Amino acid sequence: MFRNICRASIKFNVRFYSGELLRRRPPKILITGGLGQLGVECAKYLRGKYGQNNVILSDIIKPTEEIVKDGPYIFVDILDFKGLQKIVVDHRVDWLIHFSALLSAIGEQNVPLAVRVNIEGMHNVIELAKQYKLRIFVPSTIGAFGPDSPRNPTPNITIQRPRTIYGVSKVHAELLGEYYYHKFGLDFRCLRFPGVISSDPPGGGTTDYAIAIFHDILRRGNYECYLKPDTRLPMMHVRDALRALSEYLEAPIETLNRRVYNVTSMSFTPEELVEAISKYLPDLKITYKPDSRQDIADWWPQVFDDSEARRDWNWKPEVDLDNLVKLMLKEVKEKIAANGL
Repeated sequence: MFRNICRASIKFNVRFYSGELLRRRPPKILITGGLGQLGVECAKYLRGKYGQNNVILSDIIKPTEEIVKDGPYIFVDILDFKGLQKIVVDHRVDWLIHFSALLSAIGEQNVPLAVRVNIEGMHNVIELAKQYKLRIFVPSTIGAFGPDSPRNPTPNITIQRPRTIYGVSKVHAELLGEYYYHKFGLDFRCLRFPGVISSDPPGGGTTDYAIAIFHDILRRGNYECYLKPDTRLPMMHVRDALRALSEYLEAPIETLNRRVYNVTSMSFTPEELVEAISKYLPDLKITYKPDSRQDIADWWPQVFDDSEARRDWNWKPEVDLDNLVKLMLKEVKEKIAANGL
């Protein structure tokens, strides 16, 4: 009897101490695919909250000098499970943010590679998170929906059935993460992002026209859009995307009714974006030449319903269309000037 009481007391004290320790010290965060669309900005944002050395950026690409100066950067191949294990142990990682993926248009050009990176890589990181009891965040996308999904609005729970390998891999990630949560208690978290707009050059996504337009008109004064002028898609400035990610990662697990949430800030068409930009650049010239990406966009949501995220963890966007345009004009001008273009 006394021995059992002692054992229970020890277990309670260890759990209490561990919880207090985590509350006192910031999490150690590993970001995979860190040199893609969101990784660098995400690292800067989280380093501002948790400290420069507590956020490790990683990829298989050689970083610039600026990235190395900003904080820890290491080589990580998500297809190398033992290498991943060593990094988690050596750096005492608590949270894993898994950005490694081939985006929609690029994935369609190389399906076998997309399967390896997007699906096999996901298997590795989720098994790693289970083994080391990590909190894991995996982004999903409006591309996780297909032609059978309701488009306006698209609710959090509905039929998906995407028709790109990118979308298929994201539905796979969502379901696998939910399974690991229910089966093993893994703290899996996933946000379905709309098109994310930042000053970084476009990376091959279907919504990237909303990035490319700023680069082209500021360099050349004109832009040829690969989508029809009335193609409506959900969008979000990177500031809102990173804030959503951070707030969701910090949300107490008992407040979350889902493992996967829609988030968005706005929806607009190319012609509506052009109208908003023309308030500041009235001489811009736009032409339209739809290509294969139009077929993908025609399957995707037009308006995202993120009411469950607003209800469960108080998500609320801050950047509207006019503010997005002002931010992008300023940020892309600065990037062009810094690169001497």
